[in-house]
Amino acid sequence: MQGNQGWYTVLIYFGVFLGIFYLFIILPRKKQDKKHEDLLGSLRKGEKVVTIGGMKGEVARIKDETIMIRVNDNTEIEFLKKAIAYRVEDE
Repeated sequence: MQGNQGWYTVLIYFGVFLGIFYLFIILPRKKQDKKHEDLLGSLRKGEKVVTIGGMKGEVARIKDETIMIRVNDNTEIEFLKKAIAYRVEDE
């Protein structure tokens, strides 16, 4: 009986560790991913955005998986939608 009690203690510690890991690592990441998906779904032509590489520009066209960003009057660059980091808020 004494040997089983040691295994129960290990299982309890392991369960607590998994719970803490889920609470502090997985849940915040899921919320962040959901927020980013909402951002990508709400982008509209003319909005100013910044890519994960730091490129600033204005949304010119939106396709299924990509987005065209106008970086100056004559230049548009195509990015994957996932590459958009955030929307620039007007100040």
